[in-house]
Amino acid sequence: MEMDDPRIATADEIVRIFAERGGSAYGREAVTQREHALQAAYLAREAGAAPSLVVAALLHDVGHLLHDLPDDAPDLGVDDRHEELAARWLAARFGPDVVEPARLHVEAKRFLCATEPGYRDALSEPSKVSLRLQGGPMSPEEAERFRASPHAEAAVILRRCDDSAKTPDLVVPGVEDYLPWIERALGGS
Repeated sequence: MEMDDPRIATADEIVRIFAERGGSAYGREAVTQREHALQAAYLAREAGAAPSLVVAALLHDVGHLLHDLPDDAPDLGVDDRHEELAARWLAARFGPDVVEPARLHVEAKRFLCATEPGYRDALSEPSKVSLRLQGGPMSPEEAERFRASPHAEAAVILRRCDDSAKTPDLVVPGVEDYLPWIERALGGS
């Protein structure tokens, strides 16, 4: 990569965001925002996901790091709409294979709650709280619209990584380890 390559600026920005804000609490979960993101990316990578989906898993909750709401906003009845903030931020940097699964990861939770027996009961308590604020399980019509999305399958994979990425003290690779994945998702070699 050349020094004026915008991919370098994006990678540097991602590293900086996680360094500056990633240590904040991931709601009432027992992990930080950084730990959650890194675990989600690791799980996607271990599942054999495409580089774009690994990056989507790493950055799906970047919206939490971009707003100034308190960590306990859901407990206060506030839906921070982090998925929309993340999608706007990602769309300025990546293509739809990164943006859309991240944008749809909340919808994927609502979809799975509506279509998969036992899924809702297996959610963590903080995820159940946010589910209520996010509209609850999808209606049959909403589920059909979601299912028709070309990114629905990727969003469901990301959602499952998201749900499992809440293990305290799990040792996984750091943000810098994902720089080659970010480069590939940005269209690099």
